[in-house]
Amino acid sequence: MVETIWPDTDLVASARDGDIGSIAALVSGSHPHVRRFAYSLCATPEDAEDAAQEALIVLYRKIGTLRASGALVSWMFRIVRNECLRQLRLRTRHIESPPDCAVSSAEEQAIRAWEAERVAAAIAALPGDQRRVLIMRDVQGYSGRMVADVLGLSTAAMKSRLHRARAAVQRSLRDVSDPGEEAS
Repeated sequence: MVETIWPDTDLVASARDGDIGSIAALVSGSHPHVRRFAYSLCATPEDAEDAAQEALIVLYRKIGTLRASGALVSWMFRIVRNECLRQLRLRTRHIESPPDCAVSSAEEQAIRAWEAERVAAAIAALPGDQRRVLIMRDVQGYSGRMVADVLGLSTAAMKSRLHRARAAVQRSLRDVSDPGEEAS
């Protein structure tokens, strides 16, 4: 896998200050990363494309509100995640299935949507340092070394945070599980 890096902090700072050329370079340089976020989070390729476009529009319009240049990655991930969740909610409200098709039942679709929301809520409830490591490693697929480097951590510290994050998500998902399962 070819690892690409996000636009540097100088470009982000220049874009935050309103330089049009920097804003254009930032949007085009962020596009592959935003698409990768969207494809890893959204339910369908169409939703992913829409979410990526919406995120880039928000980036273009609101780059001046970004407080720290180094927060671009987490800010963009939050925008994409929120857009994917919004589209999922819209999609589940307007489920249309043609008759006599081999499609999952409405119950199965509702369970899948509920499970996706549970996982998203469990990840969102993590402390920021654990959430960033988990998302970069498990969702985005970055190597452990790259995650450690981007976050300014040692590999051991990154692995420790990742382990704690995974354990917390598993606990959170287990705590909400069906109480009848534990009785058997």
